Amino acid sequence: MAIFTDRSDAGKRLAAALMRYAGREDVIVLGLPRGGVAVAYEVARAIGAPMDLLLVRKLGVPGQEELAMGAIASGGIRVMNDHLVRYFGITPEEIAAVAAREQRELERRERAYRGERPPPDLRGCAVILVDDGLATGATMRAAIHAARALGAARIVVAVPGAPAETVASFEREADELVVLAVPEPFYAVGTMYEVFSQVADREVRGFFERASRIPGTGAGSRWRNGGTPGENTN
Repeated sequence: MAIFTDRSDAGKRLAAALMRYAGREDVIVLGLPRGGVAVAYEVARAIGAPMDLLLVRKLGVPGQEELAMGAIASGGIRVMNDHLVRYFGITPEEIAAVAAREQRELERRERAYRGERPPPDLRGCAVILVDDGLATGATMRAAIHAARALGAARIVVAVPGAPAETVASFEREADELVVLAVPEPFYAVGTMYEVFSQVADREVRGFFERASRIPGTGAGSRWRNGGTPGENTN
């Protein structure tokens, strides 16, 4: 049985669990495209925080692409599931081929979504990483590594739902984990939603544009171009 109506509903309900971050100058919400951006927008709007994007691409097992053997993220981050790599006997050449293909798509999406806008400076920030749900958690794990590498001071993983075993693993990975639902049994992220349609590139751009108009946030502009959280760079 579905738990959320759609991603907007999930984002509003997730925001209610994150209100302690409202009004803080050091907070930024990062949505994981594509599906996580609609959820992140509602969180950012509710808590009055800037929203930006952190692009992550799953590395699928050859022949079983839905099964993640790892993931890559903006900033040259790669995270691998060594157990799955050994179990399936995946060669370094196969990994390199998959990673190269996904890197091209990651770069295409960076251009499509961000255009000429620079990425946010995460140094010293409390970063709220938002997706529309977790399954294996491979993409979110890469996002955590990327945010840490970019200087985030605190990482909060916030998702509408995830399976129990994934929740347990992320309690060790993030500084804080906010999960609204832990379905048992867990089948797939989409089964938590009544409406779980594919999110198009134009929708991601639309949420990104709308986020820039959230009153008082400027979608991260306060600490771009060399600024730091709380510093007025205008």
